[in-house]
Amino acid sequence: MRRLPLSQEQEDLVSTYETDLLATGLGTSAHELVWGARVFCCRFGDGAAWAELPLEAQLSQNIKVHRFVTWLAATGRICMSPDYLVARRTHLGPVLARHWPHFHANFVETARQIGFCEAAVWRQWSVLGQACAVTGVAPERLSHAMLDDARARLLDAAQRLSLGIRRQMSTTMFNLEATMFHAGVSDELPRRRTPTKASVRAEQWGSLPVPIATTMRRYLDQLSVSLRPGTVQNTEAALLEFACFACAAGPNVRSVADLDRKHIEAYKLWLIERSAARGGPLHRHTVRDRLGKLRAFFSRIIEWGFEDAPDRVPVFMSDFPIPDEALPRFLDDAASAKLLQAARVAADPFDRLCVEFLARTGLRKGEFLGLTVDAVVQIGSAFWLRVPVGKLHNDRYIPLHPHLKDLLDDWLARRPDGLRSQLLFIDRGRPIPESRVDRAVSKAAAAAGIGHASPHQLRHTLATQAINRGMSIEAIAALLGHKSLRMTMVYARIADRTVADEYFAVSEKVEALYDQPRQLPSSAEGKEMTRLRQEVNKRMLGNGYCARPVEMDCHFESICESCSFFVTTVEFRPTLERQRDDATARGQVGRQRIFEGLIARLEASEAS
Repeated sequence: MRRLPLSQEQEDLVSTYETDLLATGLGTSAHELVWGARVFCCRFGDGAAWAELPLEAQLSQNIKVHRFVTWLAATGRICMSPDYLVARRTHLGPVLARHWPHFHANFVETARQIGFCEAAVWRQWSVLGQACAVTGVAPERLSHAMLDDARARLLDAAQRLSLGIRRQMSTTMFNLEATMFHAGVSDELPRRRTPTKASVRAEQWGSLPVPIATTMRRYLDQLSVSLRPGTVQNTEAALLEFACFACAAGPNVRSVADLDRKHIEAYKLWLIERSAARGGPLHRHTVRDRLGKLRAFFSRIIEWGFEDAPDRVPVFMSDFPIPDEALPRFLDDAASAKLLQAARVAADPFDRLCVEFLARTGLRKGEFLGLTVDAVVQIGSAFWLRVPVGKLHNDRYIPLHPHLKDLLDDWLARRPDGLRSQLLFIDRGRPIPESRVDRAVSKAAAAAGIGHASPHQLRHTLATQAINRGMSIEAIAALLGHKSLRMTMVYARIADRTVADEYFAVSEKVEALYDQPRQLPSSAEGKEMTRLRQEVNKRMLGNGYCARPVEMDCHFESICESCSFFVTTVEFRPTLERQRDDATARGQVGRQRIFEGLIARLEASEAS
């Protein structure tokens, strides 16, 4: 075979490659593989010409050339394109392991400790080699940002080439991030990534007039200071949808100040006709949410003094669909008992712990999965659970049932040593996702034969059980982490035990009338029934009555007086004056003005 002429630098590179091959024990095969290295150096020099080749030309090279390219990438001498790595499926793992033996040993040991099998460990190491080849960085120097970049480029290549390996590669990259974190290379816990609409939103922003885009982006920047990223993202989607609709419907719209009432009215009709993502019309709560975000946007930019703001808010409260006030769905006592019995015999320890915990504490899914290893504290002779800051930005302590303490101790005993994360619920080095909590409750419900059940249903069940057994509203609010008693009062609407007791006590005495007709004695009327009878005339509504406690204020107690159809006459003037004085004493300025206006109307009618 004719020896290809090379420069001294290339000869040294080929010699290094040959030495590395001989160290693997290939023997005479190593000398044959060197031919591929000489061909590559002769044709492509330092590798720049190789990078300029089309993918088809790269893949058509001799296998010995591919072996040398793999060695160059694994040793950090060249960077590979993600398309070549995905299409060729190069075997970078063995070469990478030879050149970084200590890191490889630590990587494998860490992956085994957090629960990965041998095959999964090797897949992670191979994908790590691809990440190193794409970035040109040694494995021990890969940061989380570099892994993110390599992940995105490799997954895009897999999707672009339609090789059907994108899902498997995504899972392996997610597992790899867990191992890299617990091995001490990365400083961020792995997180699952879902497809985003970032490109779609970027295109929508680009299609808007510059003044509109500038004002809306400025508003979103202000929101990001005080609100969670998810809330800001939802607001961005609502503003973009409306802005694109208004600009398409009216070509004269060039700024936010150009948006007026007619655009809102047209948008409302379009929302009602628009289909939801899963088919069917948008739910009224979704329509209400969209309009609410628009009203807040216009109100705030006017209040903040934005230059590009309309003269008034074009969205009115009357535009909002009336929300459904459905009662919380809960399990009755029999179904709840069956669910717990099914959970206690579940094979998966997480399923047992999950259902018991949610049913006995009323935690939300996010609060449950956010618990840390030091969440249990002992105060006196009892154990308490510290629930971290969650949905309502508050943390709290709740009493911990002894059975739950035993389940937690058993879970911690199974926890692998050396985990860097303080999260309590970790599986193979990764935070357990919310979908696994859903599955745990669903499996227990199916095994119990009670149909479908959700984690939040267990929260409603605990609150309902507590209020039916005499627990105070204030205690339930503290247990559930409610900031306002209004959030907790909804459970009082499900089953008021006092009313039920009063009803059945009177019913028994009414039934006696059929056997011995006589007038019920005054003692047959209980305390609560007496109060309801006394208030029924003044609290009667068109189709029911108001059960609001007297000591509680009501934002709607003057709603009839503010209606355009309300009519009053002079004989009601003393009552109107007492209501005005009551509003003044309470500091209810709006209510005071309503009654002052009514009195003024009476005085004007008397004068005429």
